Amino acid sequence: MIKELLREILRRALDEAVTAGELRPVGAPEIELLDPPDPRFGDFSTNLAMVAAKAQARAPREVAQALVARLEDDLIERAEIAGPGFINFYLKPTWLDDVVCAIHAQGERYGGRDDGGGERILLEFVSANPTGPLNVVNGRAAAIGDTLARLLELRGYRVSREYYINDAASSTQVQKLALSLDARYCQALGQDKPVPEDGYKGEYLAQMARELIAVAGDRYLSLPEAERLAACTAFAERGFVENHRHVLETFGVAFDNWFRESSLFDSGEVEQVIARLKELGHTYEADGAVWLRATAFGDDKDRVLVRSNGKPMYVASDAAYHRNKFDRGFSRLIDIVGPDHHGWVARTRAAVAAIGCAVDRLEIIITGTLRLFRGGDLAHMSKRAGDIITLEEVLEQVGADAARYFFLMRSTDSPLDFDLDLAVRQSPENPVYYVQYGHARICSILRNAEEKGVALPDPRAADLTLLREPDELALMRKLAAFPEEVEMAARLYEPHRMTRYASEVATAFHVFYTNCRVLGDDPKLTAARLTLVGAALIVLRNVLRLLGVSAPERM
Repeated sequence: MIKELLREILRRALDEAVTAGELRPVGAPEIELLDPPDPRFGDFSTNLAMVAAKAQARAPREVAQALVARLEDDLIERAEIAGPGFINFYLKPTWLDDVVCAIHAQGERYGGRDDGGGERILLEFVSANPTGPLNVVNGRAAAIGDTLARLLELRGYRVSREYYINDAASSTQVQKLALSLDARYCQALGQDKPVPEDGYKGEYLAQMARELIAVAGDRYLSLPEAERLAACTAFAERGFVENHRHVLETFGVAFDNWFRESSLFDSGEVEQVIARLKELGHTYEADGAVWLRATAFGDDKDRVLVRSNGKPMYVASDAAYHRNKFDRGFSRLIDIVGPDHHGWVARTRAAVAAIGCAVDRLEIIITGTLRLFRGGDLAHMSKRAGDIITLEEVLEQVGADAARYFFLMRSTDSPLDFDLDLAVRQSPENPVYYVQYGHARICSILRNAEEKGVALPDPRAADLTLLREPDELALMRKLAAFPEEVEMAARLYEPHRMTRYASEVATAFHVFYTNCRVLGDDPKLTAARLTLVGAALIVLRNVLRLLGVSAPERM
């Protein structure tokens, strides 16, 4: 990447200045390279001189002068000192020509690197309780998780996508689900049995009760209550898990593993973790319960590990689950959880640390809240009240492409407002339409060239030095930024950077196309511009692939 080359040139200049005695030998500072807001200020700039000035006991401009005097490289046309000590780089335009050629040569792999070295990462996301259909918050987590996995894979990591099914029989949610479905089942068969006050009242359970009757008739009415509840639990869980799987596949998200919480109890792993914590002295008894000394590991209070009735709490199964992940050979764990999990993070990290796992290898990402708007009004949702807007409904209304793109338009932890009307609008105001239209327009240009008998050039033979118009250079610079954007998005776990970048590429292309005639009278210029158009096609297709959004050739 170009920024890495510039950092290496700056490090070399710094070493040479130290060797010459102009600067004192100190620890190498971090080198930040910025993209100036105006091309007049160069292709890139750095504040290295200002960062290093304090340690050097010199004025920033003096440090900058010592560096600029040694910035000799075929890549650099000139370097200038600006303001309090910024160094602005003006590169020879030929570096952009090399980028265009590299894009064509690398194709789908452009933007990727192998800096992950095959490291195994387990990425767990969505993991909604099997107590109802997936909602839009789950959809946002699905888009974030799947795109992050694609980014990490492009950087050379081996990523496994996992869905955790909270199906332990002792789960409070599972018990409420069983009681709620049982009530709906009895109601559908003419019996007066109310849904528990704290149960699930959604219409989806009434539908599930009708499906249960279609399969089992009324024979469950004669069963003892415990057996009837167990049957309701099994039927509901199976139905919801299959529904989750189907909806997510429709959304373009496929998991490598669906891991059941119940397997941790069946295998004895939860009991083993509890015993291990006791053995290490990280527990104590109070009020008939077993407590985890979570405060010793960064939590704000100790947590109940085993209730007074002998049933383990979630913290025990969560600790067992994360140990299981490490035991399977994953060196890094990433959990993506919903906005209601802030209190869960500290206790989970504390439990993982207490059992001796490398908690510094566990990353927990909390998604922000989400609001849906339709017709300018807020669309409310509440699973318990029965007024739930499901992910499946949103996909039916706006499609998977728009849903994924809109879910990714804000940083992961930021609140997101999703305008359903905008998502289906076929106009430039709709960001996903705008980007996809850019891709389709490029395909149209290439088809038009072929219809006119204009052969698509070999990128290596095209004279790219003809591309020196401001809008041509602006598009080339934007295409050159793709590897850096991918690297930052993967390293910082910020997949939203890809929607922003996609929009910027589309804008740069539309401006270029408006001001620069591609199929003109000059064959050499036409060949150069077609080569640039082809590079833009590759980059747009690559970024849309990362987002899980289709790249239509006609619109």
